[in-house]
Amino acid sequence: MRAVFADPKTDYIFKRIFGSEAHKDLLIALLNHLLELEGEHRILEVQYLPPEQHVAVPELKLSIVDVKCTDAEGRRFVVEMQVLNVEGFEKRVVYNASKAYVMQLRNGDEYPALCNVVGLTICNFKLWHERDQAGRHKVPMLSRWRMTEQHSGEPGLPQVQYVFLELPKYAAGDDPQTLVEKWAYFFREAKNLDVVPPALSEGPFREALEVTRKSAFTPEEWEVYERAKMAEQDARGALVLAHREGVEEGESRGKLVGKLEGKLEGKLEGKLEGKLEGKLEGKIEGKRDTLLRLVGRAGITLTDEARMRIEANTDAVTLDRWIDNIFGAKTEADVFS
Repeated sequence: MRAVFADPKTDYIFKRIFGSEAHKDLLIALLNHLLELEGEHRILEVQYLPPEQHVAVPELKLSIVDVKCTDAEGRRFVVEMQVLNVEGFEKRVVYNASKAYVMQLRNGDEYPALCNVVGLTICNFKLWHERDQAGRHKVPMLSRWRMTEQHSGEPGLPQVQYVFLELPKYAAGDDPQTLVEKWAYFFREAKNLDVVPPALSEGPFREALEVTRKSAFTPEEWEVYERAKMAEQDARGALVLAHREGVEEGESRGKLVGKLEGKLEGKLEGKLEGKLEGKLEGKIEGKRDTLLRLVGRAGITLTDEARMRIEANTDAVTLDRWIDNIFGAKTEADVFS
């Protein structure tokens, strides 16, 4: 079955849907639904900010839309689409929103003129993995964050807030009920659909899906989309390559160890045994090296006890499981879960 719709999680397609004047209504609907705005707080109009007011940082190349929203409070929202969980992701999100806040101030402007900023991030990975005793995620699929007073829990300082939609936590299957669930379903499943499903057949969801219909692309637009997908695949491939290089390096070391042990034994049986054991140990050592390298890239600090646990482990299956856990892990406990 050939996919009919393009992937809305791709940078180019996300911009095509939510970053153009022609589809302002879709951006307004997305923001109102995900920010849970009602009544006088609903966004009525958005103004796309000129390029010179965007956050000009190369590492933020996946930031998609920067808009000033018109509602009762005249707030400004930063909309960011992030697909890969890159190193320093949370710091990047905080920096982006904070930069958007301070860049509003120009010479002669007064601080009261500053509008609030909400950083909205749609994640194709889990940021918070912890579950309660009932097995539910402690942080829901749609989470909202702002400062609170640590003793009383009283909220305050609302100038910069954060909203996250973690797509892997979606659990409604093909029958989403709420508006938030329908957006999550759209982002997750659009690229796999061959027809418009009932859940997305009305309102902004149907319109957003039609914008992604591949048959409407010009040859130039199709080429841009393909390049965007290749860039995403290259980023994922870099992580896979790091893993493979670590294993191959370990296997090479293991072969050398096996050859040396075999020569010292002086017997064919010793050579074979040494090679086999050396190769196995090399694979294990390669997996340990890969795990430690990926832990470092993820910005996770290991305790001495945890590092010793990794270096002492000789079970390939367990090491592979820990390596898989790195993608999306934020703490030492996530790696060993």
